[in-house]
Amino acid sequence: MTLADVQQLTTQVLWGVFALAFALGLLVRQTHFCTMGAVADIVHLGDWSRMRMWALAAAVAVAGFNTMVALGWVQASDTVQGGPRWLVGSALAGGLLFGFGMVLASGCGSKTLVRAGGGNLKSLVVLLVMGLTGWMTLRGVTAVVRVQTVDRLAVELPVSQDLPSLLALVTGLPVGTLAAVCALVVGGGLAVWALARPEGRHPQVLIGGIGTGLLVAAMWWVTGRLGFVAEHPLTLEPTFLATSSRRMESFSFVAPVAQTLEWLVFYSDSSQRVGAGLVAVLGMLAGSATAAVLTRSFRWEGFHDVADLARHLGGAACMGVGGVGALGCTFGQGLSGLSTLGLTSLVAVAAILGGAVLGLRFLGWQLERQA
Repeated sequence: MTLADVQQLTTQVLWGVFALAFALGLLVRQTHFCTMGAVADIVHLGDWSRMRMWALAAAVAVAGFNTMVALGWVQASDTVQGGPRWLVGSALAGGLLFGFGMVLASGCGSKTLVRAGGGNLKSLVVLLVMGLTGWMTLRGVTAVVRVQTVDRLAVELPVSQDLPSLLALVTGLPVGTLAAVCALVVGGGLAVWALARPEGRHPQVLIGGIGTGLLVAAMWWVTGRLGFVAEHPLTLEPTFLATSSRRMESFSFVAPVAQTLEWLVFYSDSSQRVGAGLVAVLGMLAGSATAAVLTRSFRWEGFHDVADLARHLGGAACMGVGGVGALGCTFGQGLSGLSTLGLTSLVAVAAILGGAVLGLRFLGWQLERQA
């Protein structure tokens, strides 16, 4: 493969990512897919509809990713969330902080992008603060704190931390075979639970859940299969094109927002690269804005008062620090990471959900005090 071929393939990958993100922005806006909203519905209303939508999306993503592993197309160790280092401390602390912050900021990273695309200026402020604090946690002062504290609370495993690889170590069976079993058992189990009650079979739930899961799996294929080059003409090493991590990536919306700010600030620097995460951020915004305009739901919205502003600023900062610390948000770990069945992702998802419950209880306590 020549350098010109690599550049052409990189362009194809980026356009593929944009198309998938654009579709995701449309879908999330129209189906109201939201992890924080799902937790809030349960806590305040006892309504599990959106949680079943989330579980259905996770089922499809798990089945899709592990089917590709079984086919030999991808492997979990090549993902951002994979590898033999089980980051217990980072996943736990970062997940709790992100989950708590997304409640204060009225939504996770993906929901914030969707709302910003619909004219919500509060979400635009949240994006800027989340991106800045995320950038600091990638490269700045909070990055130093992260590396010297929670990142050290990790367990080194003999193989990649994903469930099929761990089971292969114990049983001696091929990873591909065990991935197919996990696709059936874990993915099928989540799907059965999601569809067990009538609210899980509502058309909006089915469209939102299945569509989101398919888009997550498709993103893995674009960056991990289409964008994989076995021997780069410059380095003569295997590489994944158009990803900032040089590994295969699926949807995540904290570090990519930080990378988008970095690209905007250092645009004239020739070393700056347009990556899949940045393009996904732009695609989500464009998809949401298109849906808002077509449905005539686009409207400007600002902060109600100083307290509202302060709450969103604090939440955004928590999301930026926590999302990078946990290696992902409700998409980055909650769906993309979870689809790999990695131990870090499992801990991060549990922590994010726990942090969201704490955040909702905190807001409830604040309201009681004000009353």
